[in-house]
Amino acid sequence: QVHLVESGGGLVQTGGSLRLSCVASGRTLSDYVIRWFRQAPGKERDFVAALRWSDDYRNYQDSVKGRFTISRDNAKNTVYLQMNSLTPEDTAVYYCNARSLGGEDYWGQGTQVTVSS
Repeated sequence: QVHLVESGGGLVQTGGSLRLSCVASGRTLSDYVIRWFRQAPGKERDFVAALRWSDDYRNYQDSVKGRFTISRDNAKNTVYLQMNSLTPEDTAVYYCNARSLGGEDYWGQGTQVTVSS
């Protein structure tokens, strides 16, 4: 089982930046894809970015390309989401997800990001 803990959310003004962290424990991540999702009030949970641990392949939702960067620290078993040029439309609870090659899904508890106009 993989245990995920997110942190780094908060309140920021439009145009500001935040860096979210997702610390993983319990398993080595070599067979996992780590993904960030977000869920705004009254909306579905949407994919934001992903990083495949085995080869560092990354992809992003179109609306965050060029603004958000997903990265990792192998030694800390941590995945980051650097978010720049934030807008109120980025306001949501951000969740970290680990999906194994076998399709198992693990979720963190989420961290709130609020962007004021």
